[in-house]
Amino acid sequence: MKVPFVDLKAQYLSIKSEIDKAIQEVFDQSGFSGGHFAEAFEEKFAKAHQTKHCVACSSGTAALHLVLMALDIGPGDEVIVPTNTFFATAEAISLCHAKPIFVDCDPHYYNIDPNKTEKAITKKTKAIIAVHLYGQPAQIDELRTLASGFNIRLIEDCAQAHLALYKGQPVGNFGIAGCFSFYPSKNLGAYGEGGAVVTNDGEIWERTSALRNHGSKQKYYHKYIGHNYRMDGFQGAVLNVKLKYLEDWTHKRRRIANSYRKYLSEIEEVIVPEEAPMARHVYHLFVVRVPQRELLVNHLASMQVSTGIHYPVPCHLQNPYVQESRKGINLNVSEQYSGQILSLPIFPELTDEEVQYVAECIHAFYKA
Repeated sequence: MKVPFVDLKAQYLSIKSEIDKAIQEVFDQSGFSGGHFAEAFEEKFAKAHQTKHCVACSSGTAALHLVLMALDIGPGDEVIVPTNTFFATAEAISLCHAKPIFVDCDPHYYNIDPNKTEKAITKKTKAIIAVHLYGQPAQIDELRTLASGFNIRLIEDCAQAHLALYKGQPVGNFGIAGCFSFYPSKNLGAYGEGGAVVTNDGEIWERTSALRNHGSKQKYYHKYIGHNYRMDGFQGAVLNVKLKYLEDWTHKRRRIANSYRKYLSEIEEVIVPEEAPMARHVYHLFVVRVPQRELLVNHLASMQVSTGIHYPVPCHLQNPYVQESRKGINLNVSEQYSGQILSLPIFPELTDEEVQYVAECIHAFYKA
């Protein structure tokens, strides 16, 4: 049996007629950059996440950069960020010429550890970025309390957490803004690049809306130095179609995650992900911890099962940051886990038979 890590074509074929119609409408109306299709998506996505505003943009990285710029974060400022995350979270801080301060992950849920976060706050700290990694909401109550107590901003990186909930509330509502990615493999993926900022703050909405368009709200009149971070019409049209299926796809991901837990429960070598209290994990990734990872990956590949590693090198060990980040900072959990974590196939169209087959292959490896 061949099991891909993700199957974007299967999802497209399930809604092909709607997607094709939406793309044709973009051609018919020549709505190629921003405009009606992106604006329609903004309205629907804000409603889905129960926020007042949404600013569609060109990528999740752009969304993070826009929010940091809107907060006037720049040279001499520090922003606290988990080291166990995709590089773009830290990169957006560096694009503002500020300094990322890396914090270790919680050993149970893999998100930023609030206790270690407090120890990293200094007089230069301007913000904390809470990443809802793999689709699991961060410990947002503790992080909000920290941010409020030290009078610093809390930003949510929701790139992997579309429709994830904490205490019944969608992510993106707990900080000054939430930043989403619509990279094709995401739970809500575009057919190219895309991102969005959601916020309940009118000033952040106004500034990010302008900053994505060369600092302009009115054509040829520029209030700020900005970027060309607009979402194109094709992506807005595609996302408009796919958004109405997202809740159903989320339920399917959660069902697949529960199946993995059932089938892997008897394999003592495999540590399956825990779901945090009061949180709804949306399982962008199903990440286990395993010994002998490289051998297992090769075994699964020989059985035609594709896997991923998210992420093999923590941010503080990446080339741009390695010399600065290690001074007096303990990031042992992230370093240890980076050699153990393994992402198993998960996407809404994955069948229970395929999940069972993946588990059988893993069981056979450790039994041998």
